Amino acid sequence: MRQPSRSRLALAALALPLAALAESRPAPLQALEAQGLTVHGRFAAPGGLDGYAASANGQAMTVFVTADGEHAVIGNLVDAEGNNLSAAPLDRLVRAPRDAETRQALADSAWIADGRDDAERIVYVFTDPNCPYCRRFFRAARPWVEAGRVQLRHVMVGILERDSPRLAISLLAADDPSAALAAHEAGTPVEPLDALPRHWELALQENHALMERLGLVATPGLVYRDEDRLATAQGMPSEAALTKILGPRP
Repeated sequence: MRQPSRSRLALAALALPLAALAESRPAPLQALEAQGLTVHGRFAAPGGLDGYAASANGQAMTVFVTADGEHAVIGNLVDAEGNNLSAAPLDRLVRAPRDAETRQALADSAWIADGRDDAERIVYVFTDPNCPYCRRFFRAARPWVEAGRVQLRHVMVGILERDSPRLAISLLAADDPSAALAAHEAGTPVEPLDALPRHWELALQENHALMERLGLVATPGLVYRDEDRLATAQGMPSEAALTKILGPRP
């Protein structure tokens, strides 16, 4: 019977789920995990080092373990030309999966569409019904929305005033949420519901949790694509920021 080569065995080991390899990890890495580090993947590194893409408290980082497995260094690895050798592994193993998870969570949240479904650009906006800056952003975005270039997806939250949650749910539960939101932002306040549907209350709580998870603390909280990455912004954007978020002015 033909025996598998060492290279095949190594590839097979790397293909195993990280959880299955946890016990075989070097002691310094296990110690860091016990302190709260999350390891997302392993990658090849020069100089006899083993590289690990990791994160702690939402911060992506690389950890390099020495050939003897006895020591670890946290930080970026650079070559003789000053190139950051940590950037690509972090993008591939940490940031790209995190962005994909965020995009799915946003798509699954309770939002109100503003603009065409086939718009080339989608921007998520955490919107409180009592937020004056949300109203300013809504109006400032009209040229992009009306030109069909951008669809705003207003992820409704209720964090500013005592009646914000009731108003947010009333907008979500409206017969035509898009029209109700447009009227509300134009100065015709939504009629608050007396009884709030329980599923919308739960959806609003999930929106709040998502906003917190993204590190957003002010409205409008914006999530948009910046080249091939997700980016966030808070508050009413400047003119320069508007074009960065929404694209060239129509």
